[in-house]
Amino acid sequence: MRQKELRIALVCYGGVSLAVYMHGVTKEVWKLARASRAFHEGTVAESGVQGVYRALLEHIEQQHDLKLRVLPDILTGASAGGINAVFLAQAIHSGQSLEPLTDLWLDFADVDQLLDPDARPMWRFAKFWAQPIAWWLLTRPGNAVSESVAVETRAEVRRKVSRFIRGRWFEPPFSGLGFSRLLFDALGTMAQDPKETPLLPPGHPIDLFVTATDFRGYMELLRLNSPPIVEESEHRLPISFSTKVPSAGGHDLADKLELTLAARATASFPGAFPPLHLREIDRLSHEVAHEWTHRAAFLERVMPVHVRHHNSEHVALIDGSVLINAPFEGAIAALQSRPAQREVDRRFVYIDPRPDRFGLTDEDHTSPVGFFSAIFGSLSTIPREQPIRDNLEALEQQSREAERLRRIIDGLQPDVERAVEKLFGRTLFFDRPTTKRLKAWRNKAQQAAAHDAGYAFQAYAQTKFTGIVEHLGELVLDAAPSLKMVDSKPIADRLRFALHNRGLDDLTHISGGASADAIGFFRTHDLGFRVRRLRLLARRLARDWEEDPDIPDHVLEDARGQIYAILALYFNKEAARQEGDEFARCAVNVMLDPDAVLDCLATTRLLPEVDDTAEEMLAEALEKMPANLRRRMLLTYLGFPFYDVATLPLLRNEGITEFDPVKVDRISPDDARSIREGGTKATLRGTELYNFGAFFSRAYRENDYLWGRLHGAERMIDLICSTVQTDLHHAASQRFKRDAFIAILDEEEGRLTISHNLIATIRQEIDIRLPLNADLK
Repeated sequence: MRQKELRIALVCYGGVSLAVYMHGVTKEVWKLARASRAFHEGTVAESGVQGVYRALLEHIEQQHDLKLRVLPDILTGASAGGINAVFLAQAIHSGQSLEPLTDLWLDFADVDQLLDPDARPMWRFAKFWAQPIAWWLLTRPGNAVSESVAVETRAEVRRKVSRFIRGRWFEPPFSGLGFSRLLFDALGTMAQDPKETPLLPPGHPIDLFVTATDFRGYMELLRLNSPPIVEESEHRLPISFSTKVPSAGGHDLADKLELTLAARATASFPGAFPPLHLREIDRLSHEVAHEWTHRAAFLERVMPVHVRHHNSEHVALIDGSVLINAPFEGAIAALQSRPAQREVDRRFVYIDPRPDRFGLTDEDHTSPVGFFSAIFGSLSTIPREQPIRDNLEALEQQSREAERLRRIIDGLQPDVERAVEKLFGRTLFFDRPTTKRLKAWRNKAQQAAAHDAGYAFQAYAQTKFTGIVEHLGELVLDAAPSLKMVDSKPIADRLRFALHNRGLDDLTHISGGASADAIGFFRTHDLGFRVRRLRLLARRLARDWEEDPDIPDHVLEDARGQIYAILALYFNKEAARQEGDEFARCAVNVMLDPDAVLDCLATTRLLPEVDDTAEEMLAEALEKMPANLRRRMLLTYLGFPFYDVATLPLLRNEGITEFDPVKVDRISPDDARSIREGGTKATLRGTELYNFGAFFSRAYRENDYLWGRLHGAERMIDLICSTVQTDLHHAASQRFKRDAFIAILDEEEGRLTISHNLIATIRQEIDIRLPLNADLK
């Protein structure tokens, strides 16, 4: 049985009141992850839509010999999408439930709840001069309410819009503190349900990244040739959380006040909410009697420049989508050095509730741009709606690099294997590969690869040396943020100078290959070489890399699990936080005593000792393999130095890594048409009033939330089916979609009571578009 992980990096766009739609979508991501966890652990399947997802995973296991686990491990968002990313990340990490949030969205995402008490009209005739304006907007022929609001909800919308218009002008109408209080209470409500285990495996990384905009900005240092350092204003202020999943449930991803700050800051829509200041979160902390224990450390991490200049208390944060509405970059950055236990299908999935953006008609495109349209468009609309082409091109470039690597390895393979067989003789591969033999063979192969490379070895050695020193510099900077440096370059330069004093000014020996000092340095600090070698072994065990019908799938799967277990030994050495407090104390003094930092890293990492353990495990794994697979693994393991010498200088110091292609998928009303055609215009109501529509009507929120669930379910099923290399029968996928739709409607029938005909109408459409006939059975 092949095993695969479908890893999802979820990117949630901004959309104001379309946050309710995105809640519906993220709820399906959460339910699919719960079903996947239960399927993987073999626990009893739940009913409802989770039961449908579980049945689909079981169907794939039985019909396609593939056991799939779904892992949403990277969550990013801006504005309304940022709120949903925060809640989903908390649920995944803690094992808490998203279910209580639905009633909060439906009940409290309302203009009457969000209005600042000081902004509400105190009596019926308040702002009597604004009443004609409200009357004209709400009752004139062709007004938005008459044209788009259902008859039974027009009175509610007119009443709330009138109150909104007659409220406070020239100040934000919505309460910032009230919004923060609502977000904090929502996190507390999630914790009230019975605790479950997290939705990711213990120790798996989870990253949350939301965008905020620093209204006043701060000065960032840039390195130039002349002058060497300049200052530039920066307004982007990302707020990120990165940790590893615990084994037990109930543990928060971060302090609830910090999660509240992130959600409140990213959704501070200009004009609607006041900018977020730290005093608002401090006041909330006092109100709810929740001590913000790590306040100073959090501020040092997310706004170090402000802390350094002692002005963090005056920072004004507004909506993150002002500058970055589609935060792909944070998700891309989180991909680095991500461990894998088995074959991975990595997807970037972005939720875009309104891909048509403005719903422009042909007439809109040809008519002149008006005075106010030009001003408001340049100030708000255009900056926040830039396309994601640059991000997609970066991911496409990564996929091209992966294919390029594969072609290089395929081309080198015959020559490398001949070189290894010539070096050791064919009888090697029939001998028992003990730990002692593996070590001797490894050293011999590395020396041969270095000598055979000739003058090209100098370029390889310099590439390795530079990459290692730069990585050590980044480790030091991460461990010692109090150094307050622009980047790690000065640290790397200081370490390089210290290494030159140790005899590493020349990395090669006069007779060829590496010098004795270089060999010692690489054995002590070259973590990347070890990881690249094991990753190549894992790739040689993947069917999509190399077909071999004589090796059964279960043998490959067992071998892959053993290789990833060895990889875990080295992954534990990659991050600065693994080095402990002693390294942090040394790192602070790196500019004064770089030798102490190098020695401290050597003694805390102990890579040669890890090598001994790794080779013991590899010898045991090789002994269990059939002869044909053992031969492939030994040819790869001993041939790796030849591959690395050839590829490392070509691949921007990435070398042979788990550099798999990344696929991008979208979730939007335009992509989920199984029930109803027409996309956003035909399904969502919150797009009215410049995407604020759902704040004025519970009926709107019920509608958008339900369509979010339905669209999310359809796209989740599409996503799962696309991971199966052999095509899943179309009729089977349609059957599972119908089952999921019906299950969602059954779950929501008792909750969505304002929209009287909503569920009944959608049931009829499902029966017409997806009839339960012989083709779907």
